Amino acid sequence: RDRKACRLVSRAFARAEAAHRRALRVLRREPLPRLLRAFPALERLDLSACASLDDASLAAALAGADLGTVRQVCLARASGVGWRGLEALVAACPRLEAVDLSHCVGAGDREAAALAAASGLRELNLEKCLGVTDMGLAKVAVGCPRLENLSFKWCREISDIGVDLLVKKCRELRSLDISYLKVSNESLRSISTLEKLEELAMVACSCIDDEGLELLSRGSNSLQLQSVDVSRCDHVTSQGLASLIDGHSFLQKLYAADSLHEIGQDFLSKLVTLKATLAVLRLDGFEVSSSLLSAIGEGCTNLVEIGLSKCNGVTDEGISSLVACCSYLRTIDLTCCNLVTNNSLDSIADNCKLLECLRLESCSSINEKGLERIASCCPNLKEIDLTDCGVNDEALHHLAKCSELLILKLGLSSSISDKGLGFISSKCGKLIELDLYRCSSITDDGLAALANGCKKIKLLNLCYCNKITDSGLSHLGALEELTNLELRCLVRITGIGISSVVTGCKSLVELDLKRCYSVDDSGLWALARYALNLRQLTISYCQVTGLGLCHLLSSLRCLQDVKMVHLSWVSIEGFEMALRAACGRLKKLKILSGLKTVLSPDLLQLLQACGCRIRWVNKPLVYKDAI
Repeated sequence: RDRKACRLVSRAFARAEAAHRRALRVLRREPLPRLLRAFPALERLDLSACASLDDASLAAALAGADLGTVRQVCLARASGVGWRGLEALVAACPRLEAVDLSHCVGAGDREAAALAAASGLRELNLEKCLGVTDMGLAKVAVGCPRLENLSFKWCREISDIGVDLLVKKCRELRSLDISYLKVSNESLRSISTLEKLEELAMVACSCIDDEGLELLSRGSNSLQLQSVDVSRCDHVTSQGLASLIDGHSFLQKLYAADSLHEIGQDFLSKLVTLKATLAVLRLDGFEVSSSLLSAIGEGCTNLVEIGLSKCNGVTDEGISSLVACCSYLRTIDLTCCNLVTNNSLDSIADNCKLLECLRLESCSSINEKGLERIASCCPNLKEIDLTDCGVNDEALHHLAKCSELLILKLGLSSSISDKGLGFISSKCGKLIELDLYRCSSITDDGLAALANGCKKIKLLNLCYCNKITDSGLSHLGALEELTNLELRCLVRITGIGISSVVTGCKSLVELDLKRCYSVDDSGLWALARYALNLRQLTISYCQVTGLGLCHLLSSLRCLQDVKMVHLSWVSIEGFEMALRAACGRLKKLKILSGLKTVLSPDLLQLLQACGCRIRWVNKPLVYKDAI
């Protein structure tokens, strides 16, 4: 905050910042023209959060700006920007090297053709640009032959033909993501000729099987390919993975989660050949055994990350054998491995001194004794997930020794009280994310301790912590860096508590108030006045009126995603006025399907024309308790 304020000291300071600022993230479109002219040395421009940005406003902003130094532009989820805006962008940024157009679901071949004019483009993200077909991909391939990183994940209109042409034209590709496409083994035949390819992701490509992996293994990139993701590829078997490894002896990362149920001996024997290079192995959802984990440990001694989430057959014996040989492990995921006990934690603590991330969700057989060993022996621990593990205050007392802790997830831990939260608050001052979902024993006093000791928290989940009142929320106002706050079903809070939060948390981006039955218009007025950066809001079941809703949606210029189901006090006219006030900015809207027939057709057409995706839901009006 102080760094941003330095330009206000004097004109000389303002000129100095203008000459040295390299990155800019714009939240509203109105100041965009002035900002682009004020900072002539920009290299990275992020417009992903710029609400209501469209072709006309983008072209107007670019018209008077000198953007000759800009190399990276992010337009993720900028659904209002089409081919005209992209043409203006490419023309204004002659040195453009990277563009992120991900989640612009309306983008298609014309937008791809506009980007193809940026001949120097090296990185392009078209994830979920649902209108892009082989024709659009062909335009990009011909116009941008120097592409190195390309993602067209979820672009399901692209086929083998488009992939083949891409490979022929873009020989510099190093990273390629074709996840969720309906491509076949023929695409892998083409991709196998990319001599410089280092990373390939093909998650949930259901038409790819062992034959395709065999084709890939015989390709010309056997020495370069370092990372392959075949997660959720239903027709891939151990034999296919074995052939893949056989042809790529320098693989560093292999993601095979949920792709097959059992690991064959052929795959295991080939895996051992990667002993010197393999660093990341994800086997989530597999059927494993202690002997198999022992073989992996002995054969892959340089692993830094192992994923065994939801694997059947993971036991203390298997974990002990694995970690005994893998002392470099930094990330271990044992989510839903319910046979794991404190013995596994003891083995991890004894062997993995460099551990940074430990995920133990639903490992209900562990307790404070095992966590004491982890806390004592793993001083670099930065993330731990103990959701639904039944941990208590004593466990938090031990974890408080981990002063480097950044992420702590404690959901569904009803035994945790303010005392345990006090332990964490007193020692873990670097914490940025805390999940207390359904920790029903937490009260206002716990939030007071948290706000006093963990001032760097950015993400906080307090859903269903039903003892929290407005008094507790008043303490959260001290968390100036808070961006995401979930308060679902806190039935004791009112608009007074919401006002206390937003007056201090000026960086708030996402707020969930679903089923906060006592929050009324006073809360919305506070949001409208202070939460100027809010982009996502859930107010379903709140006792607000049409007047409060209209004022809120007309005031928050950054708001893009609103969920407002069962606002019983809002009339049809109230919905009409509120939605018209926000038209042009909203990108997502969740609302009752019963309103579809009573809202004016021209309003719905206007919302859709502005790129707003409406999710109509049919839910009965049921008031739930906080427990």
